[in-house]
Amino acid sequence: MQTGAGSPIRPPEVEQRPMAVLTLTMNPAIDICTRVDRVLPVDKMRCETPRFDPGGGGINVARTVLALGESATAMFPVGGYPGKRLEQLVHEAGVPMSTVPVAAPTRESLAVTDRTSGEQFRFVLPGPELSGAERESILAAVLEAAGSARVLVASGSLPPGVPMDFYQVLADRMAIAGVPLVLDTSGEALRQVRRGVHLLKPSVRELGDRVGCSLTSRSEQVAAARELILDGIARLVVVSLGADGALAVTADSDEYFPAIPTPVCSGIGAGDALAGGLTVGIIHGLRFAEAVRLGIASATAALAAPGSSPGHPELIARLYERISGDRTTDIALAQSARETRVTDGSVSTGAAGAAGCGRWTWSSR
Repeated sequence: MQTGAGSPIRPPEVEQRPMAVLTLTMNPAIDICTRVDRVLPVDKMRCETPRFDPGGGGINVARTVLALGESATAMFPVGGYPGKRLEQLVHEAGVPMSTVPVAAPTRESLAVTDRTSGEQFRFVLPGPELSGAERESILAAVLEAAGSARVLVASGSLPPGVPMDFYQVLADRMAIAGVPLVLDTSGEALRQVRRGVHLLKPSVRELGDRVGCSLTSRSEQVAAARELILDGIARLVVVSLGADGALAVTADSDEYFPAIPTPVCSGIGAGDALAGGLTVGIIHGLRFAEAVRLGIASATAALAAPGSSPGHPELIARLYERISGDRTTDIALAQSARETRVTDGSVSTGAAGAAGCGRWTWSSR
């Protein structure tokens, strides 16, 4: 199958499966966000009332997929009281879930915004240690659920006790099951991936870490991404450049996409929103360039949302229409009949609905 910027990227063999996206978060967290007047050493800093969100790459991806009007189920391990609290938060966010019980407590992460500078400081804990039996239970649950999914998105770090080749094992099993894998990870877990990924989404820092050198120029970034493709690690690579945008690379093409300037409410989950938009683009067979634009629109909208909330569907639609060059696909917002709740600036719906007061409808013409 061709994968140039003008080619559709939907894998045809999975079009008829009932669930659009299954996400896997191996190291989920409760994201706690708060603000202080100023971040200082030694002194006690009095925080605002904290905001609690369900956190972890795959959970955030699922929230964006739902905001874009597609079905998604988030799978993740849960343990202890924090695990029960995480399940509650995921339910309140309107995300269908499948959980695997583990013995150790689910982790928490803390983000503190300095009101004086506007900078956000993020403190990330390592997560619970998983036993071999727990790892196998997760793999078995993923394999069973993936049989009904069109795409599996695995996103985030690996917790202690999980071998660094876990995502390679997952890729091999998904290849046997015929389910395309979208992967967003970093560090040794990324270095251990050797084959079988449909779309890989590293940041430029993570890509440089993967190839073992700093990537300062666009040509170096393209060459590093294409090396992964030519080595058979991934078919498509989208490199997140943060505030500079994104870079899409195939075996025979590459294209740079600038970021959309926007005020930032929170940077948590923006990269996951990019992955969510890309995944929906894959499902709908958008040209690669248009899938990337949908990802950028989703990530930009997420920057304007509080905590790790996804971008509002209407904002995603406006941003996508602003940057899209695709005139063969009609993408519009339809009024949702689902119940919508708005709390503290965030938008959520009932468990069956998308996370927004509208939903996306898709048709080709």
